[in-house]
Amino acid sequence: MKKMSNFRWIMCSLLFFATTVNYMDRQVLSLTYKDFIAPVFGWTDNDYGTITGVFSIIYAICNLFAGKFIDRLGTKKGYLWAIFIWSLGACLHAGCGFGNSALNAVGFTGMFGITVSVWLFLACRSVLALGEAGNFPAAIKVTAEYFPKKDRAFATSIFNAGSSVGALVAPLSIPLIAKWCGWEMSFIIIGALGFVWMGFWMWLYKKPAESSRVNEAELAYINQDEAEQPKDSTAAAPEAEGKGVSIFKAFTFRQTWALIFGRLLTDGVWWFFLFWTPGYLSDQFGYKSSDGMGMALIFTLYAIVTFVSIFLCKIPTYMVDRRGMNPYEGRMLSMFIFALFPLLALGAQPLGAYSAWWPAILIGFACAGHQAWSANLYSVVGDMFPKSTIGTLTGIAQFAAGSGSFLVNKCAGALFTYAAGTTVVEGVEKEMTKELLASGAQYARPAMEFLGYSGKPAGYLIVFGYCAVAYIVGWCVMKTLVPHYKKVEI
Repeated sequence: MKKMSNFRWIMCSLLFFATTVNYMDRQVLSLTYKDFIAPVFGWTDNDYGTITGVFSIIYAICNLFAGKFIDRLGTKKGYLWAIFIWSLGACLHAGCGFGNSALNAVGFTGMFGITVSVWLFLACRSVLALGEAGNFPAAIKVTAEYFPKKDRAFATSIFNAGSSVGALVAPLSIPLIAKWCGWEMSFIIIGALGFVWMGFWMWLYKKPAESSRVNEAELAYINQDEAEQPKDSTAAAPEAEGKGVSIFKAFTFRQTWALIFGRLLTDGVWWFFLFWTPGYLSDQFGYKSSDGMGMALIFTLYAIVTFVSIFLCKIPTYMVDRRGMNPYEGRMLSMFIFALFPLLALGAQPLGAYSAWWPAILIGFACAGHQAWSANLYSVVGDMFPKSTIGTLTGIAQFAAGSGSFLVNKCAGALFTYAAGTTVVEGVEKEMTKELLASGAQYARPAMEFLGYSGKPAGYLIVFGYCAVAYIVGWCVMKTLVPHYKKVEI
């Protein structure tokens, strides 16, 4: 018998590298905000929270339609457009400094209480969000095309680990680029990587049945779900491409709402740690992102995320192959285990009093739980919905994820600014202009107190508490909505 080819893993590696670039582009701002950009433009945590929050909501809105766009345009062309747009958006950030100077020179100083620099970054982040919205719908669709159901969670964990690897490589490269070449070049250099990836995608991608690199044995392995009968009445029926589904029709299924709540309640946790960890280490411990200690802490955090999450994602395969569970039940039991890991974040602030390594390690394990949770939640789409609808349903789930991230990041920024305490002039409103603050105010609102913590540490304790319990709540909601496997019929 002819040996089976393994081209599906080449495709998985392409998805991995695309996701790595995706997250590096996303993290340039978080690694340059506190030490390089904020001092130039005078940003507060609330300004940064506005930028990260608006990015999240634009990303969410674009995701609502990105999946449908991928389904209609096709995986190859849709993915090309997505990475072209987000790479362009990443590079555009480099022009914000020049644009700020130019607009201020002609008398435009901003509007709605938002400064020019913040508006410019919001515009660039919106372009970035538009393109990045296509990454996961396209990647999930490729995974469904190239892998049988039993392997999808593991394959998804491999490419989804690109987010961890991107976050792992970023702190070792981006702050140094910003330090040596300027923060502008960090956006340009990292953004250019996406254009390189496009060449490999155009060369390699074809559907399995059309690819000369996939032999008959591998094609039979990929399509095994269509050939095998289900083991029991609750197992998945054979798959077919079938017809698509409208966004409005998708909202009539309980399975869709399970995906929505599973992402809405939890994705903000990952994005919070992604966007705020460098600033947290700087605020709490004085370690800049360009310092050796700061880079070591972030590197360790994401090293834990990368390797532990891949190990955890083998659990659903064990549940199906060794214990004979159907994919949905095995995945949900595994996701309950994953939901326990973020509870470790409750110890980050108390143990941080002893060493900065404790928060880095505990947050790393919490985020590893998230990555395993996220990878399996993506695979739930492929388990319950026809292949022809995967892009659309993933887009809806990503919309929910972005909405949750908007709420967490915007609220966190506002909370941190409030918690730190605000200098005020007696008899004047708390929201002060920079001129008033510079006039030498003599009165101050005290920093916020919470459970023995004062100022920003109190704010971090509150947000960490939410991050810890979000997954348990999300799992309970999902299990209530879809207690047992049920295939969606279009």
